[in-house]
Amino acid sequence: MAEATHPTGSALRWTIHCDGSAVPNPGAMGIGALLTAPDGARHRLSEAPAGRGCNNEAELRALIAALQAVQARGGRSVCAYSDNRVLVDHLTGKPTGPFTRLAELFEDARRLLATFEDASVAWIPAHRNGEADALARQALGLPGRPAPASRGRSTPRRPPTRA
Repeated sequence: MAEATHPTGSALRWTIHCDGSAVPNPGAMGIGALLTAPDGARHRLSEAPAGRGCNNEAELRALIAALQAVQARGGRSVCAYSDNRVLVDHLTGKPTGPFTRLAELFEDARRLLATFEDASVAWIPAHRNGEADALARQALGLPGRPAPASRGRSTPRRPPTRA
């Protein structure tokens, strides 16, 4: 029997798309994540952690909660995607600056990632992380963001007028 594989070739890999919101920034936090199991089953996470924090804290809390949820479902291999460069850079060894207040959360995320047989964190552009963003905003009772405008014009361009 053949094993299910992720496009990267890792057997039985879970995929996480996570996002966090803080309104205002800093303010109330919402976290969201879409967990996709190796068999394609999708699990959604949308929570409002207690306390106030900044967007980077919300992003970290979203990743940590998603990793814990994958682990609780028996996952041993995971690839997490985030549109937050601070989070991705710090967890992939390219820190963009000191975040002393978040050092403990970054360490918690590193420890949790190390418990998986195979784990990676990668950056994606925000427009490819829309569902996780909507889940984070939903946790705060906010509507989802409107879809990005198309690059084409919806109305024909008028010819220039001459004076």
